[in-house]
Amino acid sequence: MNWAYFEYFAFISVILWIVAMVFYIPSRQKFHRAGTILVVIGLLVFGAFITKLWIALERPPMRTLGETRLWYSFFLAGVGIVTYSRWKYRWFMSYSLIMAIVFVLINYLKPETHSKVLMPALQSPWFVPHVIVYMLAYALLAAATLIAIRGLYLNSKNKLNDNILWVGDNLVYIGFAFLTFGLLFGALWAKEAWGHYWTWDPKETWAFLTWLVYLLFIHYRYFYPNKKKNALWLLSLAFVILLLCWFGINALPTAQNSVHTYG
Repeated sequence: MNWAYFEYFAFISVILWIVAMVFYIPSRQKFHRAGTILVVIGLLVFGAFITKLWIALERPPMRTLGETRLWYSFFLAGVGIVTYSRWKYRWFMSYSLIMAIVFVLINYLKPETHSKVLMPALQSPWFVPHVIVYMLAYALLAAATLIAIRGLYLNSKNKLNDNILWVGDNLVYIGFAFLTFGLLFGALWAKEAWGHYWTWDPKETWAFLTWLVYLLFIHYRYFYPNKKKNALWLLSLAFVILLLCWFGINALPTAQNSVHTYG
């Protein structure tokens, strides 16, 4: 199994997810159940590719940007399922699947060459948990951003309610917890690999900035619960910072010698 087979697994998953979104349009519960089953099957197919790629590469598929996008798509669909099961927002399930499909298509349009070789620093027990918790955090915070965008739309129609903000808050709380674990695991990994917990590497700096912005959102919601529109804009801005941390840093001149630049 190698990257050449990605398009087959991706095609099956994307088709299943698109059909699932159609099933979420009617109001009848039996259609929604069918849609949920299709999403789960798509997840299993996509997860099977990640597993087979892991076996073929003889290492976790987490080294390159494309490999992290695999996990991001997988977790986005998974978060959509869990959130829909809890709060029954059909629109949220569809938005999550659309975002997952977008990242699948990016990987399809921009295939990568994958090597079995891992640099010594990546041959650490902290490698897998560090990347996994970050990708899960990113997926949860992306879901919270969908809530923010939806909230801003509803606010423009004077239809914003506390329930949708409550869902967004809970997604941020969980995502922030995983973000914190990601920082801690990264520090422990850095200590093992380079002898220092923190070196103010550009990626580390932006990761810390991302963590601070979400911490600011949490405190803002606590101290100013009635300033809902400002909170929604702050949550949207936080995700922009997150994306800059994930993608944008690689383009900065100061990051060219970073140990966190994706190979």
